[in-house]
Amino acid sequence: MSMTAWQETDEAIVRQLLAQGVGPSYVALGRRPTLKAVAQALIALANSDGGILLVGTQRNGRRLLGVIDVQASRQQLLDAGQATLPPLLLPEPTTLTVDGKTLLQQVVPPGLPHVYSFAGLYLTRKDAKSVPLTPYQLRRLLAERSEGSFESRLAADATLDDIAMDKVQRYFSLLERPATEPIEDFLLSRGCLDRDEDTTFHPTYAGLLLFGKDPQRFLRSAMITAAHYPGPEMGDEFVRRHIAGTLPEQIREAESFVRNQMPTRVKLVGWQRQEVPLYPFVVVREALVNAVAHRDYAIRGEGIRLLLFSDRLEVYSPGRLPGHVTLENMRQERFSRNETIVQVLADLGFIERLGYGIDRMVRAMQEASLPEPQFSESAAGFRVILQSQRTASDDDRRWATLALNQRQQLALAYLSEHGRITNREYRILIPSISEETVRRDLSELVEKGLLLKIGDRRATFYMLKE
Repeated sequence: MSMTAWQETDEAIVRQLLAQGVGPSYVALGRRPTLKAVAQALIALANSDGGILLVGTQRNGRRLLGVIDVQASRQQLLDAGQATLPPLLLPEPTTLTVDGKTLLQQVVPPGLPHVYSFAGLYLTRKDAKSVPLTPYQLRRLLAERSEGSFESRLAADATLDDIAMDKVQRYFSLLERPATEPIEDFLLSRGCLDRDEDTTFHPTYAGLLLFGKDPQRFLRSAMITAAHYPGPEMGDEFVRRHIAGTLPEQIREAESFVRNQMPTRVKLVGWQRQEVPLYPFVVVREALVNAVAHRDYAIRGEGIRLLLFSDRLEVYSPGRLPGHVTLENMRQERFSRNETIVQVLADLGFIERLGYGIDRMVRAMQEASLPEPQFSESAAGFRVILQSQRTASDDDRRWATLALNQRQQLALAYLSEHGRITNREYRILIPSISEETVRRDLSELVEKGLLLKIGDRRATFYMLKE
């Protein structure tokens, strides 16, 4: 079962799991498993490549039994995740009903940043079993996942008063947690609070970044600088905005900035002229959200930069690729530097926790006939560049130096696709113009050396000049 399939929770997926039986990425437990069994299943999946746990089946994973008490089983899954060392921060368990039997599904994402144990035991998945890690496997896994977690540290002098409880309450309600659950315990389970030596609750950096009243008081550089330059390079003329607040607020405001500042391009669909954004917004959003979710917040003095030029959009995030992820394997490998931030943003609908953003970005750019995104690393950061179609065409560069109106640009786009155009086709393309405007527009394009006029009178047509 591929990880992409685990984003679905329909009956067909469950039946596929039941047909294949338990394996390296699928663990099945009975209708009333012990907390120990649940915790061991979770750490085994977390210490391998992630997977899915179904509660309410036979142990071989091929037959439905159904859970006895849904609420109790759901709470047991949550408790088991908190009983591991370190606690597992996982998506909320989901309830499924198949053939009248109620199951609970717990997804364990790939790329978790720690090595997990329960009661001193480190497990992994081997074929259809959870087995202890060998000393060699444990050393290797510890080395691969050795990146420290800055987000889980306590912020100096921060107290519960620095958390905006109204924002927490909206998140709490979104997850449909029991109303009787103390809000502090909820935040603790999500990695947003921790206790000091005298067991007093204090916000972690993740908690402040996600729900703080003033996150920049504790991390001044945790913000986005967005700028729009009308040309291909930085200049004296620009629109700039410094975007602060919580991470969800920053994402929304940065998205608004891009929507307002990003120019459109003319696209010809059949005979219809359409204006579309210069870049697919789903790609812009993915680049922006990834920068916020995966940046290294331990790096001070530098924030995220969102720069929009005439020919490209750049998103720079402090911090190189985390863990074992490289430019070469980033489309296959997963590693979460900020486990809490990623999970909460996923809960809020900003990203898919399982993470297939790079593939989605590449596919969307290809569908828009634009160059694939460019990914690069510097000494202290990661950059994504989206290149506009204008720079991919010699004709675009040649036309950009000429004062052409939008009608003439549309005519050139039509010619690039169809090879020739007549006066009649031009009028069909732009019905609102007069015959005199048609004649003048096309004559100007001939005078500028862009078109060749071929034929005479009714037989006249125009072609692009080589």
